[in-house]
Amino acid sequence: MFPLNTWYVAARSEEIPADRPLGRRICKQPMALFRNSAGQVAAVLDFCPHRGAPLSLGKVEGDTLVCGYHGLAMGCDGKTVSMPCQRVRAFPAIQSFPVHEAHGFVWVWPGDAALADTALVPKFEWQDNPAFAYGGGLYHIACDYRLMIDNLMDLTHETYVHSTSIGQKEIDEVPCQTRVDGEHVITERYMAGIEAPPFWKMALRMNGLPDDQPVDRWQICHFTPPSHIMIEVGVALAGQGGHAAPEAVKAASWVVDFITPETDTSMHYFWGMARKFKPQDASLTEQIREGQGKIFAEDLEMLERQQKNLSAFPDRKLLMLNIDTGGVQSRKLIDRLLAAEQGATA
Repeated sequence: MFPLNTWYVAARSEEIPADRPLGRRICKQPMALFRNSAGQVAAVLDFCPHRGAPLSLGKVEGDTLVCGYHGLAMGCDGKTVSMPCQRVRAFPAIQSFPVHEAHGFVWVWPGDAALADTALVPKFEWQDNPAFAYGGGLYHIACDYRLMIDNLMDLTHETYVHSTSIGQKEIDEVPCQTRVDGEHVITERYMAGIEAPPFWKMALRMNGLPDDQPVDRWQICHFTPPSHIMIEVGVALAGQGGHAAPEAVKAASWVVDFITPETDTSMHYFWGMARKFKPQDASLTEQIREGQGKIFAEDLEMLERQQKNLSAFPDRKLLMLNIDTGGVQSRKLIDRLLAAEQGATA
């Protein structure tokens, strides 16, 4: 259901402190993530080989993760190190997972460790770029991760689910276009000479621009495997060039979506916005983060109820429309990756 030989976001960097582990299930694998004495992150199976207790309920001491049940200490490589009054070094090692920390996120490779390559960790324009300010959060959502991909690659739902914030009728009225460029799916929609919805009126005011004039609005959704979606969004004062308008007459951002499968019907959703106006304004970052969090919370109920319906009617065939093309092409790309992995295993 999900590719394994790839990098997924497992956590935000601040979620893993120096003194205790973080438990998180990634692609059905229970993992305990912790930092060694140098601050580097390690990930091991969240399973103590002594009595099967979750290591994520333990504590970190130096370079070891100490089980909170009987004190068995594990190294970053999954090998047992010590236990009070016991000989445990002959214990077989538990599984460890390749980890890489970059750009404020901790990435994990749940598949074949021999294939892990940090050069494959994706890089995006907004990362470590002083022209941008980033704020975001995390939601746990009880749905198939591909439903979120469908959701984000077809923003038509904004008119209905987000009617009081970013939705407007023009999204329904202007068709979107989808294209595939290798392992990259792009769905884009451009709306000219319209009234900005409430969220974007707020963004215009925050950038020192009038909110009572017509704007040109754009939504450009980029899917890259295994499940990362970056969406170029923004508005510019009408007639100034739209997406290509000078920075002085627009409010533009990247909507950041890292979608990490937990199980077949649950996921970790790392959301955020990388803003390309007034990046030094920390209070603005927090205000936008709070507003965006409320918008994404509206998706949460819809997706979880959708999953319950799909689980209740597993044989029901769903209808496809042209607005679904972005999600359909993204799923085809995922299916090709899965087939390639299965072929390599066979």
